[in-house]
Formats: sequence, C-alpha cells, structure tokens
Amino acid sequence: MADATNAIHDDGVSPNTMIANLHASRSCLDSVLRSSAVLDVAISGFDGRLSLRLAAITAVYDAVVPLHSQAVAAQALRTRIDRAVSPALSLLRGFSLVRSLQRRLLRLSPSAADPRRLIAYVNCVDSLHDAVAGVAAECEPAVQRLQEAVEFLSRTKATDRLRLYRLSEALAALQALYEDEVDAMRYEGVLDEALLLLQHECESLLLRLKHHAFGESDGLDLISKETDGSNLPHLGSSLQVEALRRMAQTLAANDCLDIAIDIFVTVRYRRAAQALMRLKPEYLRTYAPEDMDAMEWEAVEAAITLWIRHLELAVRMLFAAEKRLCHDVLGGLMGGAVWPECLAKIADRIMAVFFCFGEGVARSSKQPQKLFKLLDMFDALDRMWPDLAAVFDGEAGGDFRARFRELQKLVVHAAATAFWEFGLRIEGLQDGAPPPADGSVPKVVRYALQYLKCLTTAAYAGPMGRVLRTERTWRPELLSRPPEADGDQGLLGDAVRSILEALQRNVEAQRSRYGKKDRVLPHVMATNAYWYMYTRTRGTEVAMLVGEDTMKARYKSAAEQAAFAYQDAAWGSLVKLLDRGEAAGTARATTEEFMRGFDDNLRKHKSVYCIRDADLREQIGEAVAKAVVPAYAAFPHANAGASDGRAFPPPDSIRGLILQLFDAGREEGRKEAEGEGSSKGERERHRRRAEGSWSSEAPSRRKSQPNK
Repeated sequence: MADATNAIHDDGVSPNTMIANLHASRSCLDSVLRSSAVLDVAISGFDGRLSLRLAAITAVYDAVVPLHSQAVAAQALRTRIDRAVSPALSLLRGFSLVRSLQRRLLRLSPSAADPRRLIAYVNCVDSLHDAVAGVAAECEPAVQRLQEAVEFLSRTKATDRLRLYRLSEALAALQALYEDEVDAMRYEGVLDEALLLLQHECESLLLRLKHHAFGESDGLDLISKETDGSNLPHLGSSLQVEALRRMAQTLAANDCLDIAIDIFVTVRYRRAAQALMRLKPEYLRTYAPEDMDAMEWEAVEAAITLWIRHLELAVRMLFAAEKRLCHDVLGGLMGGAVWPECLAKIADRIMAVFFCFGEGVARSSKQPQKLFKLLDMFDALDRMWPDLAAVFDGEAGGDFRARFRELQKLVVHAAATAFWEFGLRIEGLQDGAPPPADGSVPKVVRYALQYLKCLTTAAYAGPMGRVLRTERTWRPELLSRPPEADGDQGLLGDAVRSILEALQRNVEAQRSRYGKKDRVLPHVMATNAYWYMYTRTRGTEVAMLVGEDTMKARYKSAAEQAAFAYQDAAWGSLVKLLDRGEAAGTARATTEEFMRGFDDNLRKHKSVYCIRDADLREQIGEAVAKAVVPAYAAFPHANAGASDGRAFPPPDSIRGLILQLFDAGREEGRKEAEGEGSSKGERERHRRRAEGSWSSEAPSRRKSQPNK
C-alpha cells in the first residue's frame, strides 16, 4: 500500500483526484444502464409491431405468387406467338413479291429479234423462280410453327375456345395454301407460261443463227480460205449467245433441261443439214453403198471429189462452229457434261451419211483406175484427222474418231489392193488379147507407164508411200523384210519396180505370141515397147524412184537388143545375100533377089511395121543404112557383071530410100512425144489418162500378187 501510494505520489496525481474520476465513471455507467433499459423496452415494443408487419407481408406474398406464374406463362405465350407470326409475315411478304413479279412478267414482251429484251425477261423469270422457291421453302416452317402455337394454347388453355377455333381455322387455310397454291405457282400459272414462252423464244433465236458462209457452191471456195480456230465464223453475236445461255440455264433451273437440250439439238441439226444441202450433195442420196459397183465410175469419181470437199467443210467449219456454240450456250450446265453430248447428237446423222459413202467407195471393187481417187480420199482423211480429233474430242466424240479411223483403214486397204490389182491385171494380160498387129507399142505399156507416171507425181507419191507403209505394218509376212533405207520412197520405188518387171514379162509374153509367119514383127513390137518404157520415164519421178541407171541398164538395153534382133531379122538376110561371092549370072540374080527383098521390106515397113518414135526411127534408119548400103555398094565391085547391063539403083538411092522410109511419120512421132511431154506436171490430165482402160476385154485375174 505504501508502495502504491508512493507510486501515485511519484506520478504527480493526488488521491482525491482519482476518487473524483472514479465517481464520474460510475455515474456514466449508471446513465448507460438506464438508457439501455429504456431502449430495451422500446425494442420490445418495435418487435411486436414488426411481427405484425411481417405477417402482413406474408399475406401479400401469398397473394402475389399466382400472379407471377401467370406472368411467366404470358411470356412463354408471347414467345410462341412471335415464333409463329414471324415466318407467317415473311411468307406473306414472299406472296406479295411473287404477285408483283407476275404482274411485271405479264407486262414484258420478249422477242428473239432483240436479245436485250430477252435477257431482261430472263432476269424477271429468274427473280420469279427465286421468289416462288422462297415461298415454297417458307410455307412448311410457317405451318409448323403455327401448329406448335395451336398445340401450346390448347395444352395450356391460355385463351378461350373461340380464339383457339379461329386460330385452328387459320392453320387449316395455311396448310391448304401450301398444298395447292404453292404447287400451282411452281408448275402452273404465270411462271409456267413464262417458261413456255422462253422455250419458244429459244427455238426462234437458235433458228436465226445460220451458217452464212455456206453459199450456193460446191465448197471449193470455202476450203481455199484459212479456217483455223481464230477466224472460224461465229454463229450469232455475243448478245445472242448470252441470251441463249441465260435461257438454257433458266430452263434447266426449272426442271426443263431435257426440253432445252431437245430444242437445241433439233434446231441446230436442222440448220447444219440445211447449210450442207446448200452445197447440193445429191450424190449422198444417189449413190447407195451397196450399189456403188453398178454406178458409172466417172460419176462416182466426181462424187468422191465433192465428198472430200464437203466432208472437210463439215469438219473444219460446220461442226467446229457448232461446237463453239454448244460450249458457249450449254457449257455451264451440269458441270460441262451436257454440251459434248449435244454436239454428238447434232453431228451423228450427218457424219453417218458421209461415213457410209466413204465406206461404200472403199468396199467396192478394187479396180486399178480407182487408185487415184482412193489416194485422194486417203490424203484428205489424213489431213482432216487432226481437225476431226479436235472437234470431236472427249468421250462423246469417241464414236466419231473410231469410225473415222475405221474408214481410214478401209481406204488404205482398198488403195493397196487396187495397186496390186494393177500388177495382177498386167500379169493377167499375158493370156489376153493378141499383140499389136503393126508392132506398135502395146496399149498396156502405154497405160501402165502413164499410170506409174501419174502415181509418182508429188500429188500421189506421198500418199501411196504412206499407204504401202501402213499396209506393211498390217501384214506380218512383210515385217520380216529389212526396212528400206528411204522409207516411204523406198517402198514406193520397190512397188514401181515390181510393176515394171511385170510389164516387161508382159511384153516378152506378147513377143512370143506372134508366131512364125513374121519373124520381124515381134522384134519391132519389143523395140517399140522397151524404147517407150525408157524414153517416157527418162527424167521423170518414175526413173528417180527406180534409178536412172537401172532404167537405162534394163530397158534401154532391152530396146537395143530388140532393135539388133529386128535389124537382123528384117535386113540381115539381104546383107548376107550380098556378102557371099557369086558368078556373073548368079550375081545378077542375087542383085535382083536383093532388090525384090528390099522392095518387100519397104512395102512391109510402110503397110505393116509401125515405129512411131521419131528418135527411134532415126536411129534405126541410120543403123539399117549403115549395114545395108556399104554391102550393096561393095557387091558390084566384088562380083563382076552383077548388073549385066541392067540399071540398078545406085547406093545413094538405096540409102535415100532407107532414110526416107524411116523418116516417114517422123514428124508425127515427134509431135506425139512432145504432146506427152507437155502434159508433164498436169495432175488432172495425167490422172485422166492413167484412169483409162488399156483393153475392152476383161483380163484373167490371178490370186497371187507380184513381188514387192
């Protein structure tokens, strides 16, 4: 205690002050306790009032809970109604747009003469189609949503029966509209009439697109023009093509694709056929393939010329233009799968007629005179192949390419057969008509040489070489032979050589058929024939192919040997008569015998023996004079009294008679040779002469071919 008191004293606070502070604190505590008691009484009173208010609030809550449920139900109903009404409103707007477009279509009047109006009409039809499609697409969702709303109201009883009945009637009406009116809008009514009008206008516009380049001619003027892909004639303007493209797309979008294709194919086939008919191809109707052999060859030949021109025009111009039109108009349909088939349908019947004619020619009899026209066909088909493969490409053009290739094979076979038939005919004539009675060049020799000269010209040598090469690949027995170094030219040279060899055998066979009555005539004929073969081929393509040295060694030598034999047979006996020494009386008789033989020779040479070639006559005359005149001049000197006072012609007269004999007809022979030489290079004249016939009789035919 003393320590506490000391501590207080040490802090500087007196005990009285501390007691006063304690009394003050006690007073505050009493005041707080009294206030708390008062507050406790007040709180107890407020608690009673609060309990009353909470009871009131609970009653209000119990009354408000049903209203909340009704609000939630009303919100759900509003959502159902909005979901049903929104599609219905959109459907009504679609119906309104359809009606508006229908009225607009009825006001428009498209015309094929005005592509712009057609395109505007197509745009309106497309808009109507889209609007009708939109209505058709919106009807079912609208009906479904309305059905859901009716079922909801019926299930929740959110409205009275009258309103529910009316809503059910609206639903039934909408369902009927969906089932009847929408189908009518799609397949009947204004849209259907518009599609029918588009079909008519499409046909009318297609008919307007004509092949104006095909005029009243045989087509030669068109072939002479350049017709590559860049300058092919266009069928219609860009606006016309665009109008056709839009119409085709619109028809296809409205389930009328088959109709659009049928219209396109029918009209374009008609226009293509009419374009070709303007070229007047009557031969395609006149010459049936099975009756080709019964026709006059000259007429068939003219028809082949036209056929080549017309087929080339059809491939390079007609169907190339039709292909472009098909692609431009129908290229957007079904991913581009439609237009190639349409082109094939357009060209099918027309190309079939061309193919049938060509096949008929190729399958007809393989007479030698047909070779040149067959080569014309082969060369033309060879030239046309790239164009045809380009026009009829892809799967749709496969049949055209296959049949064209088959026609090429038929023509190759026919040309090769006709050529070898030529050799067989020459061989067959060994047993045919009698040899020339005057010893002139046999007709078969003239024909064969002219035939070969024509065949080896630039116009036919190339095609014939390709034919022989192609035939070689088809014949296994020929593949074992070594290939010629010169290719096609080597093959043709071998073929020509085989014909010349057959011709030489023919000449020798005719030479042996003269008999023994006239020993001179066979040698005259052989000399004429071999000299003709040598001189008429000298410097020509025939000699270039066979070889100038070969021709000279074989045929000039043969002509010289035959001339020596002729000289010996005709004049050798007279020379031998003068060469033997005689007594005076006998010498005179010998001289008289010589003159009789000499006069007989002159007579025979003037009336029987014929040597037309001027150079040959001159050479033979000089050779005869050189053999006879010296012997005749020497005979009187070697045989005294040979004339015995009689006046015999002097040697110069004998020489003059001999030269005069062989000079007669020399000018005629020179003119003939010049006439034949002047025709060199004239393809048509060569071919005409080569296509003639050397005999009116049908020669025997052999089954074996000459060596190639």
